[in-house]
Amino acid sequence: MEDYQENENIEETEEVLEETEYIDEDEEKLPFAKAEVVRLMKENLDDDKMIRERVKVEMNKFLGDVLKNVCKQLNEYPYTTIEYEMLKESTYPYTNIERINQEKERILLHLEAIKADCNALAMDVKKTLKLKDVVEEEDFTTDLIASNEDVEE
Repeated sequence: MEDYQENENIEETEEVLEETEYIDEDEEKLPFAKAEVVRLMKENLDDDKMIRERVKVEMNKFLGDVLKNVCKQLNEYPYTTIEYEMLKESTYPYTNIERINQEKERILLHLEAIKADCNALAMDVKKTLKLKDVVEEEDFTTDLIASNEDVEE
């Protein structure tokens, strides 16, 4: 029984050491102060939530990536001074994600309605052309036979 507890303690210690090594490696590369990111996360999460270390690190990296993407878009402007309107335009996908998703849903519903209309029209066309095809086919066959008889004479 003591061996089992010792093995468990050793495994827990190894996990803590691995996590500490992971933290030390990533803290040097994080774009923002970790404490500030964690403070902001805790402000916006429920009080009963606990945040794993990896989540703290990955959130920090994610925020850094967002900043890089916004700056790339700002660099596309030909001007040397970045104005507020440029920033608003560059951050639009991040600040209006709910509105963008609503617009996406609206467009998808509209496309579904268009698809249903197209299917209904296709069925109508098939019905009407089917009747015409039969008549045209008979006329075409009759004309073909008549022209072949003329050629043989």
